[in-house]
Amino acid sequence: MNLHEYQGKEVLAGFGVTVQRGVVAATISEALQAGKKITETTGSEWHIVKAQIHAGGRGKGGGVRLAKNINELETIAGDILGMQLITPQTPPEGKKVNQILIAEDVYYPGASEPKEFYMSVLLNRSTGRNMIMYSTEGGMDIEAVADKTPHLIFNEEIDPALGLIPFQARKVAFNLGLSGAAFKDMTKFVSALYRAYVGSDASLFEINPVLKTSDDRIIAVDAKVTIDDNSLFKHKDIESMRDLSEENPVEVEAREVGLNYVDLDGNVGCMVNGAGLAMATMDLIKQSGGEPANFLDVGGTADAARVETAFRLILKDPKVKAILINIFGGIVRCDRVAQGIVDAYKNMGDAVKVPIIVRLQGTNADIAKKIIDTSGFNFLSATAFQEAADRVQEAIS
Repeated sequence: MNLHEYQGKEVLAGFGVTVQRGVVAATISEALQAGKKITETTGSEWHIVKAQIHAGGRGKGGGVRLAKNINELETIAGDILGMQLITPQTPPEGKKVNQILIAEDVYYPGASEPKEFYMSVLLNRSTGRNMIMYSTEGGMDIEAVADKTPHLIFNEEIDPALGLIPFQARKVAFNLGLSGAAFKDMTKFVSALYRAYVGSDASLFEINPVLKTSDDRIIAVDAKVTIDDNSLFKHKDIESMRDLSEENPVEVEAREVGLNYVDLDGNVGCMVNGAGLAMATMDLIKQSGGEPANFLDVGGTADAARVETAFRLILKDPKVKAILINIFGGIVRCDRVAQGIVDAYKNMGDAVKVPIIVRLQGTNADIAKKIIDTSGFNFLSATAFQEAADRVQEAIS
């Protein structure tokens, strides 16, 4: 589950991470009230106005702007609210901005120049350990840093038995070239950030930039946070932050009915029981010359109602030219699955206008094949993996 910046900062602050202060607003009136509230606290009329969408690169698309007084704040808030913001991480049509964050200006003059860093905490899947990835080159173009100057990106892996130990936090601060008060504040920042990552069961915390202010404070100016969906039962406060308007509506609908569905960009829909078989099925589709349109695991109870729901979800994608059903009947009998497929097809009437390839293996697979073959519907049955691949190729060619 992805969080908006303001929500991510709320989580960070709860674990002692120093963040850029701000107030979220959904209207121009709320934005002006937020600006006045921040001015009362900071004494400055300068504010940063930030579009709140689930995508990075907002500044490049005009979604992050500086307002130097209350009149500019009103104008900029009006420009950003409701805009269709296009960034390198949004779909081509962009995303509509429904909320903005009015944040304090933290780039004020002082004894030294402000300095931006990059920092993230995530799982290194090759080692099975959490790691802190960081760089002296923070800001909007961290991707260019990784591409052109990878030696400026550092990694610090954390032993799961020990957790983050103090010398590692100091090492991060040292590699970032800090000293004095900034060095001490960075070590505290790194420790608190890692606590937030572990404590919220996140799969990603990305802070870009982490800012050293002109008076040597270390603060999170941005926050991109992804929480592991499987942990949400432990974090009802975080789960309540879910913004369904930012998520794929088909995936939202699937989750509500208990189906594991991920939307993809291909032309062959797939319906499978079991995550491992689903991955193998997507390989099968690729082998046949097609592209998977989705990942869909119907679980162990592939009855008529569940199959019909899965059909309707898949068919909401206009790019789908065929559907491959690949079920292994272990606990669930293949003949019952086959009857469920036939009953679902009957209930949907003319809604199904693409060929359906059905491969059922396991308990009573022979009976299931007979049910499919004698149904009189637009089914193509298969027994072996290769046969299923050939059927898919035949359907989409």
